[in-house]
Amino acid sequence: MISLENKRSNSLKDLQLPEAIKHLVSEKKFSTDDIGMSKAKILLFDDCVLKIDKISKNNDETVEMMHWLEGKLPVPKVLCYEKDSEHQFLLMSKVQGKMACDKEILEHPQELIHELAEALKMLWSVDVSNCPRKRDIDVKLKEAQYRVENNLVDVNSVDPATFEPNGFKDPYHLLNWLENNKPTYEPVLSHGDFTLPNIFIDNGKFTGLIDLDDVGIGDKWGDIALCYRSLKWNSEGVYGDKISPNLDPEMLFDTLGIEPNWEKIRYFILLDELF
Repeated sequence: MISLENKRSNSLKDLQLPEAIKHLVSEKKFSTDDIGMSKAKILLFDDCVLKIDKISKNNDETVEMMHWLEGKLPVPKVLCYEKDSEHQFLLMSKVQGKMACDKEILEHPQELIHELAEALKMLWSVDVSNCPRKRDIDVKLKEAQYRVENNLVDVNSVDPATFEPNGFKDPYHLLNWLENNKPTYEPVLSHGDFTLPNIFIDNGKFTGLIDLDDVGIGDKWGDIALCYRSLKWNSEGVYGDKISPNLDPEMLFDTLGIEPNWEKIRYFILLDELF
């Protein structure tokens, strides 16, 4: 049986890979990816990535979306997709470049924000008329309700201000507020977790998006909100120990040529607190 908690295993033999996957990676060296909140096991090879996760409908939908996105966006290509009785094994191509939160990239804020804006515009330019997956507010709220009712929200990992005395009492209180304050819907192709670790840049140019578990038709401001928060936290040194005073998150709006909608930004940041 595969343990997804054992993220530092250095042997492919311990993983009991399906033969089709094993044939493609058995001779390759790899490292493990410990960045991010995913409970999946991520193996990084020189030219590909293997994601091992528990079987779920969402994982099947993600693979379907990856196939649909081929030729539309720079995203990983599905090389092989296999399952056993408990797990899915997704082998995909590797996006070139570094995460947008890389130290060297953060040192060039104007260049960084320009490429983030280009990535957002590229998402919004995709025709979603036949997109096979919907990730709108109602879908997200239904999933949030399940997480709240099953005590899956980690209140220790959210912004401390969310559940402090002047904030919401608990996840139920926040969920109720979200359900009663839904904003107007601006549908586009949404990444769903448009944060710096999921955007790759190489030689100053946007090269691709990873972590497509939440991609689908969603609200335009969902990606903007999470991108803004990611920029803000990276500029303030919340991630890592370096403050980047020249990285002004509000430059994103000027670069996109839009006025910030702070009500929608706050809404989608709060919605994300339940995930």
